[in-house]
Amino acid sequence: MSLIVNITKKLNNFTLNVDFNVEDEIFAILGASGCGKSMTLKCIAGIETPDNGHIEFNKKVLFDSKKSINLLPQKRHIGYLFQNYALFPNMTVRENILFAADGNKAEKNKIVEKNIKRFHLQGLENNYPASLSGGQQQRTAFARILAARAELLMLDEPFSALDSYLKWQLELELSELLERYKKTTLFVSHNRDEVYRLCSRIAVMDQGNIEVISDKYELFNNPQTAAATILTGCKNISHAKKIDAHHLYASDWQLTLTCRREIPDNLTYIGFRAHFFTIENEPDAANCFPCRIDRVIEDTFSFVIMIRSAEADTSAKTMRWELSKNSWLNLSKKAIFLSIPEEKIILLKK
Repeated sequence: MSLIVNITKKLNNFTLNVDFNVEDEIFAILGASGCGKSMTLKCIAGIETPDNGHIEFNKKVLFDSKKSINLLPQKRHIGYLFQNYALFPNMTVRENILFAADGNKAEKNKIVEKNIKRFHLQGLENNYPASLSGGQQQRTAFARILAARAELLMLDEPFSALDSYLKWQLELELSELLERYKKTTLFVSHNRDEVYRLCSRIAVMDQGNIEVISDKYELFNNPQTAAATILTGCKNISHAKKIDAHHLYASDWQLTLTCRREIPDNLTYIGFRAHFFTIENEPDAANCFPCRIDRVIEDTFSFVIMIRSAEADTSAKTMRWELSKNSWLNLSKKAIFLSIPEEKIILLKK
């Protein structure tokens, strides 16, 4: 089943302008808070109305501004899991699921029983949402979505309000559910790790615009834009100018670097991930520089070292270097030479 979304909508600070297709897959929209991710889902669900555009699912037009088509939310057959799960607080687990079920009384009861068993909610049928754990609330919300026979699932930051342990438990459960029921799924998050673990393709959104759509492996290897690079977790970004086909100048770091890939003429920035630095014994190695340590920060299982080139002046921007605690504690602090591997430089056009 395919979802086609091509819409615009004027918001307070920017115009939402999204264009993407989703097939039978788990498709992510990755973006910072307030970039338009949730608004995109609301437009697809029919809760909000785009100013212009077209939305189609499984060859059924849900919205078309030119043809004046705008189906009601209940006619779109979309399962929308909100951040807080949006269970009815005055209804029990059974009543929440029953509310969404279709058919006559006997058919509805059969659907409810099927989904209570499917989501391991036996014994909780008469509980109200306030007495449920986060995982039980999430399973109840999923049971309600599937009771409505939704063909398209949309998940809006489903782990955002949870502590790290519970978040991980629910992610494992969600991964199993999505694998088992194989629905076309949109997953919205600002968390790169959740997106990477759960999704196959990722769209990066910044200020209402889809900047990059890519296979997740390609996205993390080659994010293409500065916004995408930041959202994929890269901590080191510098303005850069092309010198020739394989040499560039990173002005924020005051470093001239060699790049294995051919450098495009429209190069604007470069990125480099904090755990890719290599320690060199020979200062003549490619992209090698003596480093000056500005600050050492102990993290839970690693050290974060803020460094500059020892040959740069104090206006140079610091770079973040991450390594294990054992590696740092066993390292001689007399003189450290680091290099930036040629193949690990991320070339960015804006």
